[in-house]
Amino acid sequence: NIPANATWKQNGVTIAGGHGQGAAIDQLFLPRGLFVDDDQTVVIADYWNHRIIQWKNGDTTNG
Repeated sequence: NIPANATWKQNGVTIAGGHGQGAAIDQLFLPRGLFVDDDQTVVIADYWNHRIIQWKNGDTTNG
């Protein structure tokens, strides 16, 4: 649930993908799901690569 008074940063940071589609660790290929938990961990279902990718807040590599 997003609070009604939520604010957003004007400049974003790419944490997944950004290097075209593919199978490398810094690429996604047809992602189908995205989840962000209370700790701001981002979990992405990378459909075509048959994997789940997770980034914890502050990580510079996925884990």
